[in-house]
Formats: sequence, C-alpha cells, structure tokens
Amino acid sequence: MAAGSHLLLLLLLLPPPWLATASHSPPGCKIRITSKGLDLVKHEGLRFVEQELENITVSDLHGKEGQFHYNISQVKVMDLQLPFSNLHFQPQQNLAFNINNASISLRFRRQLLYWFFYDIGSINASADGVHIHTVLQLAKDEVGRLKISNMSCNASIARMHAGFSGTLRKVYEFLSTFIVTGMRFLLSQQICPSLEHASLVLLNSLLDTVPVRNYVDEHIGIDYSLLRDPAVSPDTLDLDFKGMFFYRAREDQELENHAVEPVIKETERMVYVAFSEYFFDSAMHAYFQAGVLAIELEGEKVPKDLEVLLRATFFGTIFMLNPAVVDAPLRLVLQVSAPPRCVIKPSGTSVSVSAFLNISLVPADRPAVQLSSMAMESKLSAKVYLQGKALRVQLDLRRFRIYSKQSALESLALFSLQAPLKTLLQLTIMPIINGKHHHCLCMARLGAVSWGLVHLLLPAERTKKGVQIPLPEGMDFTREVVTNHAGFLTVGADLHFSKGLREVIEKYRSAPAVTAEPTMQPTAPSAEPQQL
Repeated sequence: MAAGSHLLLLLLLLPPPWLATASHSPPGCKIRITSKGLDLVKHEGLRFVEQELENITVSDLHGKEGQFHYNISQVKVMDLQLPFSNLHFQPQQNLAFNINNASISLRFRRQLLYWFFYDIGSINASADGVHIHTVLQLAKDEVGRLKISNMSCNASIARMHAGFSGTLRKVYEFLSTFIVTGMRFLLSQQICPSLEHASLVLLNSLLDTVPVRNYVDEHIGIDYSLLRDPAVSPDTLDLDFKGMFFYRAREDQELENHAVEPVIKETERMVYVAFSEYFFDSAMHAYFQAGVLAIELEGEKVPKDLEVLLRATFFGTIFMLNPAVVDAPLRLVLQVSAPPRCVIKPSGTSVSVSAFLNISLVPADRPAVQLSSMAMESKLSAKVYLQGKALRVQLDLRRFRIYSKQSALESLALFSLQAPLKTLLQLTIMPIINGKHHHCLCMARLGAVSWGLVHLLLPAERTKKGVQIPLPEGMDFTREVVTNHAGFLTVGADLHFSKGLREVIEKYRSAPAVTAEPTMQPTAPSAEPQQL
C-alpha cells in the first residue's frame, strides 16, 4: 500500500509528457561556436573596444584648493595600449571579456590660477594599470533573436601621471595631485558606461542583422528563431534554432518535429552548423502545401521526342479511339502526390519523391481523353555544401521507376518508357537544376526538382543567394567540410570577417530595423499547376 502511494506521488510530481516536449523541442538547425571561433571574435572585438574607448567623453573638472584654482576641459584620448585581453565562455549564458594592464594617453586643456599667476595651455597625461572586467549575459528575446540581455562591468586605474612644462612646472607638479586624482576618478567612471552602450546598443544592433523569420520566395519562408537561451560551456556556445520552413499563406501553422536532434561533438573548427532531416522536410512540406509541386505540358510544350515515344507506347489505345481525336495534342500533368522526404545517413543524403503523371489527348472542343495515369517514384542523392553563408545542394538521379495505377498489365507496357524518361531527366533537367546554366538551386526546393519542375527554380537573383545561415552581416564561412551522421549533417568551418563590426553597425545605426519582408512584392501563391 505504501509502495503504491509513493508511486502515485511520484507520478503527480513528474511533468506531463506534452509539457516535457514543449520545453525541449528539438532544433532543426544548431550552431556551435568554439573557443577558436571566439579567439577570432576577440581580435575584431578588441578593435571595436579601442574605438569606443577612444571616443570616451569626460566632463570638465574644476575646483579650488586654497589659492589654487583649476579648470580642466576638452579631454581627449590620444592613444590606447591594450596588451593583455581575454575573451572566454563563462557558463551558463555568459561571455567574459577582460583587459589587464592597459594604458590610456590623454590630452586636455588647462586653466590654472595661483595667487597672481594665471596660466593656460595643454597637459599630456597617462593612465596606467587600467583593468576592465566585463561579463555579457546572452539570451533570446521575445522574437527569438540572440541578444545581450545584461552586462556587468568593473573598471579601475592603478595610477595616473600628468606632465607639466614651463616656468611653474615645479609648482604644478606639487599641486597636480588634485588634478590627477580628479581625472583618474572621472576617467574610470566613464569606461563602463561607454562599454555598456557599445554592448547593449551597438552590438545588439549587429545581432539584429541575423535573420530570424525571412521569406525565401513568393511561396515559402524560413523561421530561424531561437528555441531557448544559448547553452554556454567552458569551450563552446550552442544555439538551437527552430529551422523550419513555412508556407506563407499559413505562417502560423507548425510542422511537428519528429526528427533526430543534431548532436555536435567536434570542437576543432571555429564554428559548426548542424541540420536535421526536419529542416529539409519542412521546406518540401511547405512547397507541397503551396501547391506548386506540379507542372502541366500541352501541345508544343511537350518535347517532340517524348511525344513520339508516348504515342508509340499507347498506340493500341489511341488506335481504338475516335479518329477525330487520334491526332489531338498531348497533355501531360505531373504532380507530386505527397511531401518528398529527406533521409540523412553517414553514407550520404537522399530524397525520395512520389508523383503521378496523367497523359491525355486534348482535342479541340471536345473533352480530354485520358490515355494513362501512372505513378512515378524516384530517389536522388544530394550533396550539400556551403558557399559564403548560403546553403546549397547538388542533386543526382539515382533511382527511377514508373508503374500503372490501373493494372499490372499496363505496368509492363510502361516498362519501355522507364529508361528514356530517366535519360531525359539526367541529360536535360539535372544539368539545369545543378547550375550548369549558371543557376544555383536553393536547398529549400530539394524535393521539387526530382521530376524536372524547372519552373520551381528560383529567379537568378535569388538562387545565387541560396538559403542563408543565421550569422551576423559581415561574418562568412571559409574552409567548409560537410559530415553526414544518422539523421542530420554538420558543416564545420572557420570564420572570416568580410566587414568590420564598426562598418556594419554604422550601416544599420540610422536604418530601420531589419524586417522579414522581401525587397520585392511577390505574386500571390497559386495552387494551380503552372502552364509552361
């Protein structure tokens, strides 16, 4: 009885399964930044900190000590020496940035009155033994973007020296204690506010350039919102993104993620990006929802060689028809019957697609006459790679099969079509898909292309961009290596700054916030087959 009571109490204390699932939804995309990547960020960040400290504004200092009156103004930082700095991860959500034994050279205007002696000029001063310790707390904001949510700072100056010249140099050096002490206090009080503004305002404006919810084209968009706050260990920072494509007409609709959660164990490269099967499946599901995975060819749009082959294959059926429709134009309607599926294994990545093809004769002013309705199955191998920050793919048709939906006997008759159709896809469609004509296929359209849906290729100005990885502007990948795992793939790479932090921040400082809207107004999505 007691054991049963304890079991009941345990079940009541455990969270319900749906709550556990909601609290840890597996990411479709995961990014890991390693200590090596942080070292690169440190060098660029140190330049940014130097620029911020050079722009420190120190208020005027004036006062009176006995017969000594002084006024210090127009304080300007002339030089910075930051020989010892360190940026490192600090669990659980923090980055720690330390500067030790730095020196700051200053110049300011002096106005001094001692008894009847009045003096005006400039003073060179130096602050030595400057120590700055800052901790940045990282978190996701309400829209799922990575932000610096808080900052703690502590700054101190060990010693400060002011150099005087002129007839009254000895007097100034004796009385300079008041000036130096005041300047040391004022300078130390301005370091942390300057860095706080740089972090919470300027660096956060840089993080605003990371795409969160963007449109890919007129049919679909992608959601790169963070699922949770970043996980920070002593050597890594992990970011879990939703990584879900969506149909633009149903942006609020969620596709449940049942895929394997990506697990990144490597730390040798600066950054790792992992994509689960869910990432690719959601793209193909979104296009399927949009109703664009279909194509219709009629009359002169049907390749002549294919028309001859089809008429020969269905000669018996056509021969039995009314003579008035025998020479009627052919119509081919090709449509994907279910969302294509992606399978990622250590041996490679593949995409399986099922579709149906309806072949009809369409005589003028008469109802269409269906010759055949066949099912088609295909498997393509996919080579995924990165170029810059764009995720791209190269496809190869591996397996192709057609069969009749009506009878096994007709399936035998269709066997002669299988090899020619496969050759047609390989020689005419696959080169276009894989960019042989200066086009680049966006990864999001992986499932559409297996049946030669050429109209699904993005316009040239967009396909060149591919699907962008969520990194700030000015930061790119180099030396990428793709590794397949069971259920996900990882891209290991090093980082490169194509633009400085200051350049990007100044670009967006006065610009409006980055939105998910595309730069051009797309046409409304259509569920009808495309006429070519």
